Amino acid sequence: MRRPTARRSVALAVALLLLVGVLTAASLAVGARHTPLDVVWQALLDPTSTLGDHLVVRARIARTVDALVVGAALGLAGSSMQGITRNPLADPGILGVNAGAAAAIVLVLSTFQLSGVTSMAVAGTLGALGAFALVYAVAAAAPGGAQPIKLALVGAAINAGLSSVTSGWLLLHPAALERFRFWQVGTLGVRGLSELPATLWLLGGGAALCLAGGRSLNLMALGDDAASALGSRVQLARTASALGAALLAGTSTALVGPVAFVGLVVPHVLRLWVGTDYRALLPMSLLAGPVLLLAADTVGRVIAPPGEVQVGIMTAIVGAPVMIALVRGRGRVSL
Repeated sequence: MRRPTARRSVALAVALLLLVGVLTAASLAVGARHTPLDVVWQALLDPTSTLGDHLVVRARIARTVDALVVGAALGLAGSSMQGITRNPLADPGILGVNAGAAAAIVLVLSTFQLSGVTSMAVAGTLGALGAFALVYAVAAAAPGGAQPIKLALVGAAINAGLSSVTSGWLLLHPAALERFRFWQVGTLGVRGLSELPATLWLLGGGAALCLAGGRSLNLMALGDDAASALGSRVQLARTASALGAALLAGTSTALVGPVAFVGLVVPHVLRLWVGTDYRALLPMSLLAGPVLLLAADTVGRVIAPPGEVQVGIMTAIVGAPVMIALVRGRGRVSL
């Protein structure tokens, strides 16, 4: 297992923080209507201003904050899932976790007429856990066990099935379709800032469970028997990390809709710098996830003027080629 040096990890953390700062400023300034940075700063200092440019900046704040929070959550969830399954192709989107969360959110909220992001987050977490358990159980039951490619294939099938259930339900229920139309494709800022604080305890709990599992994931990379022999409580560690990843993925889906490939791309890029030590990889994923989501959202605003491309579509454009490259080069991928 290749471990990063402390100096290398610190340098990467500083670089990621700088990138997050630069991309946050770009996210507030760039769009169909360009806003100079000095005007952005004035708008942040004077939240009561009614000037046109200031209103534009404040409208962008919600999607920028969503990119920061959801990017961190999905990056960490992806890294954790790759460690749990020992599968370099694992991602909340690829394994059907986001689709399970989305299906549960749409079905539960439409059926019981619930509202509020907390209800969405709880339903999303349960759906994410259910989908993850189903994918793993089906793959493990096949000859050869839960191998990486098999998990990806089963996940893709269940993802397609759950996505079809969600789409079919929305088509049959026009009121639900109107409510979830933009959310369904992954859209930042769709719920505004007012409901974000209600989800922080779920996101914080999920992050804590995932980050606490770094040492156990390192041991599980050696195999369950070796990890147990070295003192790891494998089933407890795997369950805790899976619960943490489901909390992060389910709550993220509740906030912005299903966004795929962030959890796939981020860990693989980071391994080039920090190696395979999950004690470094997991916290770095918290910083790198927002970089990817902020960049994708900012590019999506300017790539097709005067309209924009939703962030869920932009991450798919980036992530699909990465997944194809990983499948083709499977023999070179190491966890």
